[in-house]
Amino acid sequence: MSRLIVQHPRLSEEAVAAFSAAVGTVPAHRTMSLARWHDVAIDGEQVTQMGQALGVDAEIVAAGLRAEDFRLAVFDMDSTLITIECVDEIADFAGRKAEVSAITEAAMRGEIADYDESLRRRVALLAGLPSQTLDQVWTERVRLSPGADTLIAGLKQAGLRTLVVSGGFTYFTERLKTRLGLDWARSNVLEIIDDRLTGKLLGPIVNAQLKRRIVEQVCSQIGISPAQAIVVGDGANDLQMMSIAGLSVAFHAKPVVRNETTHAINQCGLDAILNYFAD
Repeated sequence: MSRLIVQHPRLSEEAVAAFSAAVGTVPAHRTMSLARWHDVAIDGEQVTQMGQALGVDAEIVAAGLRAEDFRLAVFDMDSTLITIECVDEIADFAGRKAEVSAITEAAMRGEIADYDESLRRRVALLAGLPSQTLDQVWTERVRLSPGADTLIAGLKQAGLRTLVVSGGFTYFTERLKTRLGLDWARSNVLEIIDDRLTGKLLGPIVNAQLKRRIVEQVCSQIGISPAQAIVVGDGANDLQMMSIAGLSVAFHAKPVVRNETTHAINQCGLDAILNYFAD
């Protein structure tokens, strides 16, 4: 049998009553932000539709699922572990944020066939900016997504290793790795000459295909199957690494991503993932 988990930062009695009626029983556990039913028999598609209609995060989770069943947690960075898209915020200092944001949004929706070219176009618009701009973005604009630190701490306590793999830039992933105590960070390298961005990237672009390969490589390195990995992301370029994971979570994601993952969080913070594993 399965468990039904319904979450919202302020979970209403109306939503709980609706799900109770659908499963024929009251929740076994209830807090201000969560309701959990055990041993339910309800169609997952019905749960998804009810969740969308009621504006809550509703998921069917296998009974007995534990964080310890997994060995690796993988995260996208921009709009996943942090609240912003770094390339857009850097572009703001060049007066090109609207232009760059439009390309970023289309790429995350999966509407741009050539992701590499779309990233090169965006990075080219950054040419000439002082490298100090990166520090300004990190200091003034980078904020952790709600629940990110709690989630990472909980997964690490359960024995999972952690990886951030991003189509963003090493300047930010390396600092995020230190801030959250992550094990690995992989992303794109901005070329900087004479303390200015050249508008070019160094090395291979971390696109959807490379993200998947990186996850496979880290899994091999620590001697596990990708089925023992949790992958969390929000954009179309995360789908390939999500497809090989044992558990994948679309976090405040584009529809193309929500439709392809095992779970989705649209209302809560990242720490809501921990409730998938609670009894």
